[in-house]
Amino acid sequence: AFISVSGDCPLHLDEIRHFLNLCPELSLGWFEEGRLVAFIIGSLWDQERLSQAALTLHKPQGSAVHIHVLAVHRTVRQQGKGSILMWRYLQHLRCLPCARRALLMCEPFLVPFYQKCGFQALGPCQVAVGDMAFVEMQHAVRGHAFMRRNSGC
Repeated sequence: AFISVSGDCPLHLDEIRHFLNLCPELSLGWFEEGRLVAFIIGSLWDQERLSQAALTLHKPQGSAVHIHVLAVHRTVRQQGKGSILMWRYLQHLRCLPCARRALLMCEPFLVPFYQKCGFQALGPCQVAVGDMAFVEMQHAVRGHAFMRRNSGC
């Protein structure tokens, strides 16, 4: 996995592998010249809000997609790849009959980025990882998927 912007990440490599094995349809990667430059890892969740258990559990009957991580390799950051990948991921979720909304937790300084992606802040997240504090955000997943023109991917 890539190092996060802050240098910390609540999701470790073993957990990434865990979710890739359990629910690969909820993950999306961006490759350039055969090299992974960005990815999103998700799983299903069955509660209104995220809890500590959401960090490691996949709830197959859930209707919320918990986005565990959006990672962009440091060498290609600030090029819009994160927002394009998130847009494509949300479009992908619209094709899944089980997905009704997407949830994520992020550090407060990332709230404006996710708001630009269409997420709404729900308030402080109940999840704690060490001394890291998070804001919980959600995005409604409904309607039909649309093709983005001139997205470059």
